[in-house]
Amino acid sequence: MEKKHIRILTLLSIIAIILSFMITNRLFFRIDMTKDKAYTISAVSRNLHREISDTVTITYFVSDRLRYAHPLPGDISDLIREYAAHSRGRIRFVQTDPARAEITREVEALGIIPQRIQVTERNETTVATVYSGVLIEYLDREDVIPVVFSLETLEYDLTSRIRSLVRNTERVLGVIIGDAHKDWFSEYGLLARELFMSGFRVRTINPGEDIPPELPALFVLGGSEDLDINTLYYIDSYIAGGGNVLFAVDGIFVNVHNNFEARAMQDQGLMAILANYGVIVHPVMVMDHSSLNLTYQSQTWGMTTIRTVRYPPWIAVLEDSGNPFHPVTSLFSGLDLYWPSPIELVPPEGVHAEILFSSTDFSWLQTNNFLTSPEFMSFFDAEYNETAGAYILGAALSGYFPRAFSDSEAGFYLEDSPGRESRIIVIGNSHFAGSLIQFNRGGERNLDFLLRAAEWLTSDDDLLTIRSRERSPGRLDRITDRDLRDAVMTLSRTINTIIIPIGVIVAGAIIVLRRKAKTSKAKGNNSEF
Repeated sequence: MEKKHIRILTLLSIIAIILSFMITNRLFFRIDMTKDKAYTISAVSRNLHREISDTVTITYFVSDRLRYAHPLPGDISDLIREYAAHSRGRIRFVQTDPARAEITREVEALGIIPQRIQVTERNETTVATVYSGVLIEYLDREDVIPVVFSLETLEYDLTSRIRSLVRNTERVLGVIIGDAHKDWFSEYGLLARELFMSGFRVRTINPGEDIPPELPALFVLGGSEDLDINTLYYIDSYIAGGGNVLFAVDGIFVNVHNNFEARAMQDQGLMAILANYGVIVHPVMVMDHSSLNLTYQSQTWGMTTIRTVRYPPWIAVLEDSGNPFHPVTSLFSGLDLYWPSPIELVPPEGVHAEILFSSTDFSWLQTNNFLTSPEFMSFFDAEYNETAGAYILGAALSGYFPRAFSDSEAGFYLEDSPGRESRIIVIGNSHFAGSLIQFNRGGERNLDFLLRAAEWLTSDDDLLTIRSRERSPGRLDRITDRDLRDAVMTLSRTINTIIIPIGVIVAGAIIVLRRKAKTSKAKGNNSEF
């Protein structure tokens, strides 16, 4: 080959390499071989460009120290770049280190929250202040994801916020705290934070206050004994106008401040309204062998001891107990309930009802003489033989719900003429949304369920497909039969502590004996010569 041709090929190769680097700024692809395509955005996110008429700018504020120390920022950048790659030029991606750009104050003013983490560099561990947050801008509107340290909900957060900015709509959720002794931020602080981080603006509505008909969805937490007739009338009117509501109600009152004393709730009208809509919450308590641990103090011979026991009134709803065909419980990861009550579905004409989740077949009821103190656990299963079986604990209903009140008077009766189509979720327990979730493993699962419920109630069904893509790790205690579980645990301990070590010793002895036999045979063959 002539030198002239070599020079031309070399020059063309260099140009091709330069162009390939330039093209990678506009073209982006990768092969995702993970289960459920965890690192590939869904069709909902890929098709966002159809809703966007102007440019959306996504700015990822990430510290270089974090980016060099951990692979997660790279994964976050790749995911956002995929949005830009599928947007047909409608989404622009920018990545900035606030410290290097000297804009830390401006970034924090936007709502990006700095985090302090340990960073190891050159065998030296230091505490560094780093940023990892996202700003989304569209026209004169903006939204912020204050902290991004996980890929689990990032696509959901990005897509929901982009859609809200483009549509110029605010994701609003109303909340009524039905129990007079509870407060939104003290009792439901974890839920409040999760809703805020997911882009919802929560509007707390005081009992007796009118409910705006334009409110997309409403959570009613508790209230069997405390919600008055005026509040119930407003809730009924809201549903008749097409409003969507999650009811988390208790059939049993448990005094957590006085040795878990329990009694049936004295309904002031809320249970009657739910029965009118097709859901009967029975004032009894469900117990289950699939239960959570409870740690409590016990006095023995004047000494205080700390005990941890399996506590049947705290139910661990299993993954396979959820309805896989409903958007809210698709890829259900389980739920933790505290002193729940069973639900019976009797939907009226025009209403479609579906079970969301149930207890296991090894659950039973307490219907009288409610005993919930762990000191009386030997009496918990007194009604097991008469009441054992699976019970509905959560349900979803949709359709045209009959009015419980007339428009002219605050009196209970069924109207024949339905209002607008609505959606309702009923859970026979309010504690599962409150502060108790921080004492067990159910916090993440319970909050995820509540966010799914909020999405379904606000009719953003396609966003639920994003949240349903990743499934949390399952529980390790799926076996609910105690005898079978004990047998499996004994077998597991035997295999791991006895059989496997003995197997290793035997295998080693066999290998040594074979080597000795081969060595002896080789020596015998050599001696013949």
